[in-house]
Amino acid sequence: MAKNPISRRKFLIGGGAAVVAGSVWSAPGLGEADRPNLVRLEIPLRRLPPAFDGFTIAQLSDFHYDPYFSVKPNRIGVDVVNGLKPDLIVLTGDFVSVPFIETNAAIKQEIDQNMVPCGDLLAQLRAPNPVIAVLGNHDHGTDPKAVTAILEGHGVKVFRNQSLPIERNGSRLWLAGVDSASAKAAHIDPTLKAVPPNEATVLLCHEPDFADTAAKHPVDLQLSGHSHGGQILFPLVGALYYPKLGRKYRRGLRKIGNTTLYVNCGIGTVGVPIRRNCPPEITLITLRAGESVPTSRTEKIGG
Repeated sequence: MAKNPISRRKFLIGGGAAVVAGSVWSAPGLGEADRPNLVRLEIPLRRLPPAFDGFTIAQLSDFHYDPYFSVKPNRIGVDVVNGLKPDLIVLTGDFVSVPFIETNAAIKQEIDQNMVPCGDLLAQLRAPNPVIAVLGNHDHGTDPKAVTAILEGHGVKVFRNQSLPIERNGSRLWLAGVDSASAKAAHIDPTLKAVPPNEATVLLCHEPDFADTAAKHPVDLQLSGHSHGGQILFPLVGALYYPKLGRKYRRGLRKIGNTTLYVNCGIGTVGVPIRRNCPPEITLITLRAGESVPTSRTEKIGG
């Protein structure tokens, strides 16, 4: 996406200028970018072993770390997640933003000034299981090797078409992660190669529209970000732009075949530091064994 003629980043810079010009409209939007919501979900998975009933997963996504604007909701997100004491923490990509002018010097500056402190912050996350991440399109558009190295150097395991089992009381739940679909780096067959077809699987993929591919495989739950939920939603018309591979499944819970999809609205912003009618999001998912109806509850968090 970063190298398309019109990216969300460039669209929001242009569109955001018009929004900022209307101070009555934009000022609450600026404040909203610092006030995340906590979304609590209970998601039933038919194949989930009873031993994992009640297993909790905290999800953060789309950090777009910078020292001026997104740093505040990023810090709130880390503090809130640690306070929730989840069993597992997953990070679904876009830790940095592709520079507006994509020179080697600008990319290096993005890594040094934003990715390094982002890694320092994410190193504070605590859970009984390893913190797992996948890369997003912006990570690929900057320096995916550097992003991966910094995350792993801070104790975050980056899955690039990999999977591993989590064991509990003699049962297993598989966690899998594909690389960025926008970068054409997502390869689901090798990712799931080690997973027995009869065992429950949670897949991380930055781009939600990849769920159409995931649903053709034994994937029970896909967790994604990428769309920012639109980031700036206008009355009646909603968002004016969604990124490629984030246009079909834009936010929230969906069911595609036997696969449940959840799309997190992101914790940071891209283009302009504004959110309107679309607060940043921290997600806490409680897995349930069986076929009950999913439930959702949203709580506002002070900023």
